[in-house]
Amino acid sequence: MSMTIGLAGKPNSGKSTFFKATTMSDVEIANYPFTTINANRGVAYIRADCPCTETDKKCGNCDDGIRFVPIEIIDVAGLVPDAHMGRGLGNTFLDELRQAQAIIHVIDASGGTDIEGNPVDIGSHDPMDDVDFLNHEITMWMVGILKRNWTKLSRKIKAEGLKLEYVIADQLAGAGINDVQVHTAQRNCNLLTDHVKWVDDDLIKLCDAIRIISKPMIIAANKADIAPNENVRNLTGLNMIVVPTSAAAELALRSATKSGAISYIPGDSDFTIVSGKLSGAQKTGLENVRTFIKNTGGSGIQECINKAVFELLDLIVVYPVEDEGKWIDKNDHMLPDAFLMKKGSTAHDLAYMVHSDIGDRFLYAVDGRTKMRLGEKHELNNGDVIKIVSTAK
Repeated sequence: MSMTIGLAGKPNSGKSTFFKATTMSDVEIANYPFTTINANRGVAYIRADCPCTETDKKCGNCDDGIRFVPIEIIDVAGLVPDAHMGRGLGNTFLDELRQAQAIIHVIDASGGTDIEGNPVDIGSHDPMDDVDFLNHEITMWMVGILKRNWTKLSRKIKAEGLKLEYVIADQLAGAGINDVQVHTAQRNCNLLTDHVKWVDDDLIKLCDAIRIISKPMIIAANKADIAPNENVRNLTGLNMIVVPTSAAAELALRSATKSGAISYIPGDSDFTIVSGKLSGAQKTGLENVRTFIKNTGGSGIQECINKAVFELLDLIVVYPVEDEGKWIDKNDHMLPDAFLMKKGSTAHDLAYMVHSDIGDRFLYAVDGRTKMRLGEKHELNNGDVIKIVSTAK
């Protein structure tokens, strides 16, 4: 499936460092607000165990049994309070988030930047103050879109008997919203059945519910390597998914790997120095990073991406093959593809993901491990290796 994760947050929270660490793209990183003006797009990867570790043969598509499955990631312009009213870069950042299925809210856990993203002394700003305002800005962005024509639209819906969710979804299509999400949100809100009588608070309540459904969010408590322990503790105590991260540590590890200085697999809690040409300062810097990732189980960046995909969005990885015995395709490539699918997806859903024609001509599937035949409604599990059998054209 096409998967896009948005990186959002106030300026100078470490979004661009997070983005560069995951994609190794050449983006500007600086210690002042609005370094990012136009959205940066790149490819990041979720980390999964490769099924080839269960066989005597290695697939050639993994790194020592670790499979990295690509997703798109967007680093959008920094957000300041009242961006929905045009402050800072205003609605630019909000418009760029419309394609995101989920959002990683990058927060400066060190408290070293104020609410506007300006540098201040570490610990002088409470990062808990940064948690809610992104949600508020996204909600009010949607409210602003709806309010433009709401009086006229609400009367038209009533006069012509139109489906409310279709009309609202059409208005919010630019925000990446569909009618199913609107219908679910409306059901959860218990609003007046006569929508003509809705006031601003009703629209805010509805848009807030739509936001929760359409733009689920995970928090990256960034700069955790320099943050006061109390700040990290408060953030991780929130009733949502929060991952302490150090984008700077991950970028240092990725850069050192790229230069041949170390051997490191993203998500690991240690690395191996392989170059004998490092200076004393480089060795000291790497040892400081090693201490941090050993104590915390990693830099948190890979964990954050994985949790956004597997926990927040509830996805699984499935491996389609053409030979259920050797786990290969017609060109003898072992485990050539890895698909991200919603948990609860069926064998027939996988057939359509492989190709619409194969979905139309689906007969049955075969489990690559048990060799059992699976019907079209069989629910797939994370890590399944599946052969699809279809009728000939």
